Amino acid sequence: MALAKDRTFVRPPQSLIEPFGDIGTATISSALREVCGVRRAFMVGPVAWTPGSKAVGTAYTLQFLPKREDICGTEGENEIQGEQTSALNEAVIGVGEGEVLVVDCRGNMQTGCLGDMMMTGIHAKGVKGLVVDGCVRDTPHAKDLGLPLFLRGATPHNAGHYEMYPWDSNVPIGCGGVLVMPGDIIVGDDDGVVVVPPKLAQAVIDYCHERETQELFERMKLAETGQIEKYYPMNEQGQAEYEQWLKDTGRQ
Repeated sequence: MALAKDRTFVRPPQSLIEPFGDIGTATISSALREVCGVRRAFMVGPVAWTPGSKAVGTAYTLQFLPKREDICGTEGENEIQGEQTSALNEAVIGVGEGEVLVVDCRGNMQTGCLGDMMMTGIHAKGVKGLVVDGCVRDTPHAKDLGLPLFLRGATPHNAGHYEMYPWDSNVPIGCGGVLVMPGDIIVGDDDGVVVVPPKLAQAVIDYCHERETQELFERMKLAETGQIEKYYPMNEQGQAEYEQWLKDTGRQ
């Protein structure tokens, strides 16, 4: 049976987005897999290009497709003219405050999906990050903007060079092997990028808060004792100590 194609993309409330600022992608990935049954939520390809910076926001998407010259023009076309008449311009104008621009470039390593001018503009609008399953250009400037970047690489080429062309925006895409719907919650840190469906967000938050509290205790006890066999995973005695620690610290 074919899946229904719902074209109404609703951004989740801020109350479902803000908690992810304090949760790591490793724990989120575990929650999606163990609690929600979502096995493919972690992007393979885009990695942190601005280490130490975190991206949390809702997805605004841009889709590249293979270029065909009878439709997209030739390589000699003026660079700025070509970008202004493509979905790239739609995306950088359409993406707004609190969103993360997520770009599907099909893993292509030649096309520079954005340059530093457009990245400067979206950063000034309050965009929370840029995720590209491919490359950008002007990285010496882009890395200093304060915009969290998650990329496969860098290139000197522009968005219309060689094989790819910006085809559509604010549509479902695949990025890093993961389905991304406009409005999905995107979280990126030094471990990578995960996609959280809004309808699963509260369950993920609840799991992550419980797990990260437990890991705080486990990490503390491992640092004190080195007793992996007792504290990771916790045996019966370790679990009893943990429950007492929860009471003592007012966490229960």
